[in-house]
Amino acid sequence: MCLAIPAKIISKTGDTAMVDVSGVQREANLMLCPDARVGDYIIMHAGFAIHLLDKKDAEETLQMLSDIKDLANNN
Repeated sequence: MCLAIPAKIISKTGDTAMVDVSGVQREANLMLCPDARVGDYIIMHAGFAIHLLDKKDAEETLQMLSDIKDLANNN
């Protein structure tokens, strides 16, 4: 099973982007999402951006994951 977490593109050079995943920065290949721009959210798998994600959906997903983390830490 894979868990996809939204990542925000913070910089881009050619087909490579630096993305932020909940405060952790990673490199992502954008060849599969050529229209991705700085500020966009992506779903990343194995170092490749595989899908552009709507900002509202990305922020809702990140909030749900944060809520789950908080619940797990309180139990």
